[in-house]
Amino acid sequence: MINKLINRWWKSPAKGASARFGRREEVPASVHKIDPNLVDDRAIDVVDTLQAAGFDAYIVGGAVRDLLLGKRPKDFDVATDATPEQVKRLFRRAFIIGRRFRIVHVVFGRGRDHEVIEVTTFRAFLDSADAAQITGNEKTSKRQLEHVEHAVDASGRVLRDNVWGTIEEDAARRDFSINAMYYDPFTGVVIDYHHGIRDAQKKVLRMIGDPLTRYREDPVRVIRAIRFAAKLTSLGFKIEAKTRAPMGDALKLLADVPQSRMFDEMLKLLQTGHAIDTVEQMKKLGLTKGLYPLLDLVVSRAQDPLLRTALQDTDRRVSEGKPVAPSYLLACLLWADVRQANEKLRRANPRMQPMMALQQAVDQAFDAHIGDVSGRGRLGADMREIWMMQPRFERRTARAAAALVMQNRFRAGFDFLRLRAQCGEVPLELSEWWEAYSLADEHSRESMIDVLARERRQSPSRKATAAFDEEEPVEVSDGVEPARKRRRRRRKPRTGEGSGTSPEA
Repeated sequence: MINKLINRWWKSPAKGASARFGRREEVPASVHKIDPNLVDDRAIDVVDTLQAAGFDAYIVGGAVRDLLLGKRPKDFDVATDATPEQVKRLFRRAFIIGRRFRIVHVVFGRGRDHEVIEVTTFRAFLDSADAAQITGNEKTSKRQLEHVEHAVDASGRVLRDNVWGTIEEDAARRDFSINAMYYDPFTGVVIDYHHGIRDAQKKVLRMIGDPLTRYREDPVRVIRAIRFAAKLTSLGFKIEAKTRAPMGDALKLLADVPQSRMFDEMLKLLQTGHAIDTVEQMKKLGLTKGLYPLLDLVVSRAQDPLLRTALQDTDRRVSEGKPVAPSYLLACLLWADVRQANEKLRRANPRMQPMMALQQAVDQAFDAHIGDVSGRGRLGADMREIWMMQPRFERRTARAAAALVMQNRFRAGFDFLRLRAQCGEVPLELSEWWEAYSLADEHSRESMIDVLARERRQSPSRKATAAFDEEEPVEVSDGVEPARKRRRRRRKPRTGEGSGTSPEA
């Protein structure tokens, strides 16, 4: 019955419709069945404020897709005919961001509980042949791009797209049909230009326009297709054959995309709650190499116990609405490199202090896989701290343990230790001890240290349980190489003192 109603609406004439930009279909709530209770109040507030100011405004994109599927969207975007400057003036906390695409972030709340509603202005559908032709890219041609609103590079990739247009044009320049629908929460109408509702019913992920041309405009659409397919695979969605066919040929275009953007897109793939499905989707599409070096590494190591457990744990936390840290996941991904480099350094230089060897191993892992993208930022610092904390878990003395639990990144380091224990890399007893210690009061902690000390005295020759065995217990602070304690030299007794023997005796 619903399909018949939808088909009837598609066959109805559209006022002012243009074949070039699709045909406008206004589908009422009685047909699409969106539950208004699933719509975020803050998104409704943004739409209401814009409409009250005389502008057109709609909830748009993936939020509409999820609403049609009966799911509560995680994020809400709004599209409007107001310019970024006009949007900013209407809200107390609104910020214009971006250069390639200028958008507005309207912020509600503060701290961890804050919510961002992304507001975009309808963009014009422009022919790349009419755009400014830039010989370089975003970094090498900054001066050329300063006063340009629409520009492409030699391959046709869009470098600037800030020309405002109509809702019809805006729908035509969006990537997938199921993301090109506009929902008015007050009238309950969904505006559909490219059969998005039909594709949602058929569970098809279809590119609007010629797929290869759209991939040339923005090669990152290849990654977006993978992400959407992984997210919707549990609902039975598949990528349309015509959309899928040129994806392999489009891989080489990703080389021109800024590394910082590729890094962000990789994190989206792995942190949206469908990391395992993403890996399987890449294998299914034959895109296991050539997307991005770190992504290639994820696919090749997906069966590694430590990484696979980390990916599963990330998916679980996202499904439970808990935060996930990219530093933790990347630390799991590159841990094998750190361990191998550390072992090699220790074998080659037996006299090298263990913490110095570990630091050099970490540097090698960053040089090989991270480079300048984020290794010098906060994310890289967090990864280093997680790794450098691991040997410290093996020194369970009163002073060392008390200092370790006070570290800001203790929880991340401990979670990493627990993951290693689950995979058999370190004894499970070690992670259980630290979990109990971290939750205990001061008196209980002292008792735990005393019990451990007695066990050591009773078994002085027991084997070290750690992967990073220290020659002597020295205090370390966040990866900084400690100074080795000096041995106090015993003063020789003078003649007539002590035993009564002379120095020459």
